[in-house]
Amino acid sequence: MKEYLPLFIVGAIIGVFATALIIAYALVKDKKESMGFERNMKDGELLKRLLYYAKPYWFNFVIVGLVMLLSISYNILSPIIISRIEKIVQNEAGFAYREVLWRVIVYAAILIGSLVGTYVQAIVLQKTGQKIISRLREDTFTHIESLSHSQLSHLPVGKLVTRVTNDTNAISMMFTGMLVNLVKNIFVIFGVLIAMLFINYMLTLMVLCFVPFIVLFTIIFRKFSRRAYRKVKNGTTDINTYLSEHLSGMKIIQVFNREERKMREFDVKNDTLYRAQRGQIFVFGIFRPVVYMLYISSVLCLFFLGAKGALDNREILGQIVDGATIVAFYMFISRFFNPIQNLAEQFHRLQSAFASAEKIFTILDIQPEVVDEPDAIELESIRGEIEFKDVWFAYNEGEWVLKGVSFHVEAKNTVAFVGATGSGKTTILSLLCRNYDIQQGEILLDGINIRHIKISSLRKHFGQMLQDVFLFAGTIRGNIVLREEFSDEEVEQACKYVNADKFIGKLANGLDEEVRERGNNFSAGQRQLLSFARTIIHRPEVMILDEATANIDTETELLIQDSLEKMMNVGTMLIVAHRLSTIQHADNIIVLSDGKIIEQGNHHELLHNKGRYYELYTLQFNKEQLRKGA
Repeated sequence: MKEYLPLFIVGAIIGVFATALIIAYALVKDKKESMGFERNMKDGELLKRLLYYAKPYWFNFVIVGLVMLLSISYNILSPIIISRIEKIVQNEAGFAYREVLWRVIVYAAILIGSLVGTYVQAIVLQKTGQKIISRLREDTFTHIESLSHSQLSHLPVGKLVTRVTNDTNAISMMFTGMLVNLVKNIFVIFGVLIAMLFINYMLTLMVLCFVPFIVLFTIIFRKFSRRAYRKVKNGTTDINTYLSEHLSGMKIIQVFNREERKMREFDVKNDTLYRAQRGQIFVFGIFRPVVYMLYISSVLCLFFLGAKGALDNREILGQIVDGATIVAFYMFISRFFNPIQNLAEQFHRLQSAFASAEKIFTILDIQPEVVDEPDAIELESIRGEIEFKDVWFAYNEGEWVLKGVSFHVEAKNTVAFVGATGSGKTTILSLLCRNYDIQQGEILLDGINIRHIKISSLRKHFGQMLQDVFLFAGTIRGNIVLREEFSDEEVEQACKYVNADKFIGKLANGLDEEVRERGNNFSAGQRQLLSFARTIIHRPEVMILDEATANIDTETELLIQDSLEKMMNVGTMLIVAHRLSTIQHADNIIVLSDGKIIEQGNHHELLHNKGRYYELYTLQFNKEQLRKGA
């Protein structure tokens, strides 16, 4: 027994490692909730959904599979060829040059074929992988576009940006190499095992003794790796969300001198991500050395058993071990463990891809709250008649914002909504466009319930001009036409109609003037005029103005007032305004309070009634007189 002591020592060391890892696995598994381990989707489910995107490119993967056979052949045949050469060289009968030469030629041919195949495989996979990821990215962005305003308000912008960019890039690595290499490695492992069994089953059994430990370590570290990568992804998302919000609000941070405090908050999130990435490196830093330890142990056992058989010139389990066998098995063991070590190197990418896929599919699994009915109709044109029938609505369950609101708007009439902040004015406009769905009642457009109209068709007939005008980076022309086809003459006419041509004409590049992010190189009034031009050029039958004159100077207000008077003749107009002077010519003024209509009528009727509208108008009129007197 003493002569086999080295084998017992190797077995004892591996056993200690296995026991320690099993204990660690059991402890982590029992405390997964306290450690933040959350598993929502199984790997099989994720893989199935990812393969759905790869299905249209199955032919490309077949080509890759055929090319991959060259590489597999090299891994299996090269050790056999080398061992044959070694046996010829050691042949006591003499050196057979020709036999060595043709084996070298065969070896070189297989090697060149393998290199060419690897190159072709990389090119095809990269092109295919990018197409797959492009489609996944488009599906994610399209799905985000379909979500309601309520759902989007609960999803941080930075989180969505991470899903569409970082997470899809992580999945890209899976299709450009990991899946194919996984299949290749499986074939190589089984091919090598079969070849070793034919050469020497005794030494093959020795190698197989290490397989259970490889499987065990892989299962254990799979759990640790998945957990570590989920933490990294969460940390990355938190930082992107924080940056997205605070870079947009940097002016406010500077105005209130909060730079140091925000820096400390960022340091906390940055440190969280650092610790998550350090934990990920630690997990991987243990996994590969452990696999490498098994490889070295198997080589040591090969040399020990092989040397005993070759030097003592005796059979081991009925088989003779010579130098050629030892050379072949040394190379085969390398071919056997290399795929496993490659998996160890790519294991973090695979887990990263699954963690990213889980987050993307979580977004894709969100069911849009506002959707078209199965038999929803298209409306080519509308008159603009609007009616609310006993409408009840709440953003949060039980907290009613509108309580039984009913009113009727004749086609091409102008109706204004007046009331205190939170009375439900803006909510009414949002419900009309189906940004949200009501809980009770009906909203009719030309006598048709808006739920029976396709959302895209419904919104096509509305033009919205909001208080906070959003301009995209690009040019003035691009922000007006919004990528649709309009002639220069149509754009210029729209700008002239709303008095935007006066300031555009003073710009160096006119309609091609650059618009920076969110239009921050234009004043609030200029942005509002561009919003008017954007609305008019699309010729909506119903126009919605939500506090459109709230944050502009008096001179610009006069221009906008002139524009409003022109637009009142275009179609139905719904206006929310705190400045009552801008709505005096409205056909109907609806006064809201606490989600209910308390009075309505035209300007003169409401003043004569001396109700809530009279109080608001008198208050504003007195403030205006005081301001002018000052």
